[in-house]
Amino acid sequence: MKQNEMLAMILAGGRGSRLHDLTNKVAKPAVSYGGKYRIIDFPLSNCANSGIDMVGVLTQYESVLLGSYAAKGGLWGLDTKDSGVYVLPPREKADSDLDVYRGTADAITQNIDFIDNYDPEYLLVLSGDHIYKMDYDKMLDFHKEQDAAATIAVMPVTLEEATRFGIMITDENDKIIDFEEKPAHPRSTLASMGIYIFNWKKLRELLLIDKDDDSSKHDFGMNIIPALLNGGEKLVAYKFEGYWKDVGTIDSLWEANMDLLSDDNELNLNDPTWRIYTEDASVLPAYIGSDASVDTAYITQGCVIEGDVKNSVIFTGATVGKGAKIIDSVLMPGVCVEPGAVVTRALIADDVHVAKDAVVGSADSKEILLVAEDV
Repeated sequence: MKQNEMLAMILAGGRGSRLHDLTNKVAKPAVSYGGKYRIIDFPLSNCANSGIDMVGVLTQYESVLLGSYAAKGGLWGLDTKDSGVYVLPPREKADSDLDVYRGTADAITQNIDFIDNYDPEYLLVLSGDHIYKMDYDKMLDFHKEQDAAATIAVMPVTLEEATRFGIMITDENDKIIDFEEKPAHPRSTLASMGIYIFNWKKLRELLLIDKDDDSSKHDFGMNIIPALLNGGEKLVAYKFEGYWKDVGTIDSLWEANMDLLSDDNELNLNDPTWRIYTEDASVLPAYIGSDASVDTAYITQGCVIEGDVKNSVIFTGATVGKGAKIIDSVLMPGVCVEPGAVVTRALIADDVHVAKDAVVGSADSKEILLVAEDV
């Protein structure tokens, strides 16, 4: 990829309300995952590994933590003279009184001046809240080969899941012939992954038209993609094969952590050819006590484990006291589980204190219990 041939814009302003108390004070992309990572690490690392030098991160809801974190471009090797990560919150401008992003497309529209400064031929638009690894350069090659105005990354989902996504209807050549946004009765199970490559000049034209349309939701799925189709532009579906998870609910976030424990885990965070970069805490290595028992677990640096941990993910700085049992659970950074407590099928939020001999969660529960306050 030639330098600045493609610029990336990561949409990272969502609240993530279905994650409940986990996103009361932080934006969804800043939520912790996998022991030591944040969700935003994945699209940023994918950009770095794909050779994309310039990345804009568009923030809005609870943006202070996320903005300060994303601005550390050196974490992903994007801090050289010719590269960078730029945090782009909504800005009030002389010709507009807007101080929020009205939708996903409007977030890009409000930053046209930033994009024009680099004059890319292609624009990569990403969601900041999915767990996956992808080589965007390969997707760009596909986009060029297809001579498309836009390419949308897709993957198959179940018919039940399809009602939650934008769904693509394609022909035998992967050309998109119709698009349905969260349909009640899906005609396909090819779901949009929220990953788009656009020819920048064409997208720019449409964004400026959409900007002044009072009836528009200023959204890629509801407005821009249909406008491209209705205008006779060629849209194609890029079929992704690999691990991808929309961690939009407590259960899906728990599942994504549990997936790391599988022997055939597709994500493979130990792959040296496609590293996921993050900010490592300056803490001691994990300590496993002589009476502790660990069976299939991720235990991160700074943890002190003196009890039993089975099929669980233990984040940075968490402690498990003597006689405590952690089963099928996720302990986020700084969690303290006192001696004798039992935690089963639960996700314990950052810095929560579980009291001595407390019983949290149940092996029979169909849903994962979120614990966001001391118990």
